[in-house]
Amino acid sequence: MAREFSTVGVVGLGTMGAGIVEVFARNGIDVVAVEISEPALERGRVTLTGSTDRAVAKGKLAAADRDALHERVHFAVGLDALHSVDLVIEAVPEHLDLKQRIFAELDRVCRPETILATNTSSLSVTEISVATTRPNQVIGIHFFNPAPVMKLVEVVRTVVTSPEVVADVEALCARLGKVDVTINDRAGFIANALLFGYLNHAVAMFESHYATREDIDAAMKLGCGLPMGPLALMDLIGLDTAYEILDTMYRRGGRDRRHAPVPLLKQMVTAGLLGRKSGRGFYTYERPGSPVVVPDELTPPATDAALADGARAITKVGIVGSGTMATGIIEVFAKAGYEVVSVTRGAEKSAMVCEAVKTSLNKGVVRGKLAEADRDAALGRISWSATLDHLADVDLVVEAVVEELSVKKALFASLDEICKPGVVLATTTSSLPVIDVAMATQRPADVVGLHFFNPAPVMPLVEVVRTIRTSPETTATARAVCAALGKTGVVCGDRSGFIVNALLFPYLNDAVKMLEASYSTADDIDHAMKLGCGYPMGPFELLDVVGLDVSLAIQRELYLELREPGFAPAPLLEHLVTAGYLGRKTRRGFRDHSHR
Repeated sequence: MAREFSTVGVVGLGTMGAGIVEVFARNGIDVVAVEISEPALERGRVTLTGSTDRAVAKGKLAAADRDALHERVHFAVGLDALHSVDLVIEAVPEHLDLKQRIFAELDRVCRPETILATNTSSLSVTEISVATTRPNQVIGIHFFNPAPVMKLVEVVRTVVTSPEVVADVEALCARLGKVDVTINDRAGFIANALLFGYLNHAVAMFESHYATREDIDAAMKLGCGLPMGPLALMDLIGLDTAYEILDTMYRRGGRDRRHAPVPLLKQMVTAGLLGRKSGRGFYTYERPGSPVVVPDELTPPATDAALADGARAITKVGIVGSGTMATGIIEVFAKAGYEVVSVTRGAEKSAMVCEAVKTSLNKGVVRGKLAEADRDAALGRISWSATLDHLADVDLVVEAVVEELSVKKALFASLDEICKPGVVLATTTSSLPVIDVAMATQRPADVVGLHFFNPAPVMPLVEVVRTIRTSPETTATARAVCAALGKTGVVCGDRSGFIVNALLFPYLNDAVKMLEASYSTADDIDHAMKLGCGYPMGPFELLDVVGLDVSLAIQRELYLELREPGFAPAPLLEHLVTAGYLGRKTRRGFRDHSHR
């Protein structure tokens, strides 16, 4: 039988601490909420009151339940108030010496059987535990912010934490309505170890002027379905907190360069640009603590002004290719009012593509997303061809053929001879260098990458990839076309992976390495990222959907170009691909899909 916790102590009433107090009090547990001084105690009380009042206003909590909740909380200054509680959770700032001092004092004040827990997100629970004479009763209970809302709790056991303590805490999490993942004491645990390498990489992208903050954030929200972009998320977490977590993970986690805080991060922290809490971080906020972003000197001009800047008029578009992407792109342009020339290798392929486009448009009609007249008009704008010569009078060509450089280069050399001057030539490559394709022509200034995401009619993002030879007019034209299609165009340089894949796949690779090291299970890692970070899919779910062979190919490209040791593909990923376990398409990847 798990022990019954009737009274719990919480030390530190900042955002996290106050949230943890609310979680326990909501679930009928008496709480002793402790701070270092009366003003700090009052701030904690205000935070708790604000949170519960908002819950009542939104209809999430009855007023009577709120009042009962507040009656369960006893506020006190000083640790002596915790002498008779069953469990203490510490939620003070991430400084090891501070936490060790508090745990030494808790060890003296609390009853011998009291469990002592830390909410640290990055420090060593083991190093905190040795400040006490009862390290076997010390455990990590890592809540996620905001604690009343987020379902995940990471339960962190050290090599000496007693199994009974682990079982008691797991049962407590279930009573609180939380999903717990139990793991060993390692830098960053699951969620932060996977999240912060990705966040740091995004800061490096911004620091090197590879893409704007708005484009980096839009790319990850629209391309991956994430609740927030990485730079906005850093502002929410606090740049000082992010710096501490990265620095700790770098020192404790084998000195992986990907966790070494990007220099810009240290500079911003030193300058007091800490994110939302200081009113300025990567973005500028209405006032300290406000979530409302206001324009500043980095805010891009209004869309219309930016797009009018040298963009060429596009009315007729040629699309080359017969695969899924080509079919989707034809539909997108035709629905947006462009005249479209579809070119494939032969009449048979053209008939197949035509049929696929018709089927997709009909589905739109059936679902009520498209009027019959609009479907007929879209089909009427498309002409079908099996020869490139029919592209002689188009204004834009979008190439969506197989991902082989030799094939694309030969095609672009042909387009160079056929197309009129001033035509924008775009490649939809997701992994090849655009400059290699551009240099197959005599007009590299007119060549740009337009990386649509699959399925093109649904996904709102297009990466506009400019090479060092792409002209500003070509980039402006590509952005204007994206806007006319109702898509968000994000501009980036011609580097492996562009924005989305360059940030996404190293994170997926890190998850594979974590599984490979037997640190956690695929299920727990997926739970941690979905419930702790709000990701729509866990990394292993996503890898199985994308295809392990595709993922490995992208990771190899990134590693070859950046030569960053942390980007080397995980051996487990290579082994699964070699064994033919490629994910859902072969019914076996990280999970067995044969019964689904």
